[in-house]
Amino acid sequence: MSYEGQCWWITGASSGIGAALARELGVRGARVILSGRDEARLAEVAEGIATETLTLPFDVRDESAMLAATDKAIEWSGGIDGFVANAGVSQRSRATKTAMEVYREIIEIDLVAQIAATQALLPHMTARQSGRLLFISSIAGKVGVPMRTAYCAAKFGLAGYADALRAELSIDGIGVHVIYPGSIATNVSRNALNADGSKRGRSDHVIDNGIAPDEAAKTMLDAVTLNQREIIVAQGMEEAMGEMRRTPDQLLDQVAAMVANGYMDKMEADG
Repeated sequence: MSYEGQCWWITGASSGIGAALARELGVRGARVILSGRDEARLAEVAEGIATETLTLPFDVRDESAMLAATDKAIEWSGGIDGFVANAGVSQRSRATKTAMEVYREIIEIDLVAQIAATQALLPHMTARQSGRLLFISSIAGKVGVPMRTAYCAAKFGLAGYADALRAELSIDGIGVHVIYPGSIATNVSRNALNADGSKRGRSDHVIDNGIAPDEAAKTMLDAVTLNQREIIVAQGMEEAMGEMRRTPDQLLDQVAAMVANGYMDKMEADG
């Protein structure tokens, strides 16, 4: 697989993993569309990309803005070859102290908005019978981690949506990849929400000493190139936990075979 001449769209592209993936895709020859809320930061990221870019700033929770951006992205690119659902916010609070509004906000950003953006692109990709979808989950989307109940719920949910979608799209020539990062040296902890919804404002030692974003991005795209469906990017205990919960390839193949054998058509006919 070559990225040369392809067009990839990334949400949450103003920093961290999203920005690192944008830079690495540029190195590999892809044109890149950058989305996030901060237009100035998106522009800074775009300046460091070796290929042609387009910035489309919007809040992922604003569905009308997202739909308008989808139209612009397709018009600019002529065809989206890859989409990275990366926008997200984490959490650092005990469940017993966390306000329900925090659960709603994290699940809206990390799960519902990512599903909505993907659903908007699906008609375009299925019509072309090609493309790749990358969903940035987390080791916390494989293993329930204390102080992150809302985040785990959203990231587990994103992986579940992606796994089911992968099976459905397996007959349409579209690859679906779920990436499970461990501690990556980003601002994820600093931007995490406290129990009352305020920003935490400080980082964790484990995050500060985590994998460099650019290194993580290379690992992710190398794995996508090899068509790996579950991609664990972590080290030490986090990597071990992720591997313990890895879905066997045989099971993913079995579900895809159900689709190939007409499972969806039979379900619709029975309905």
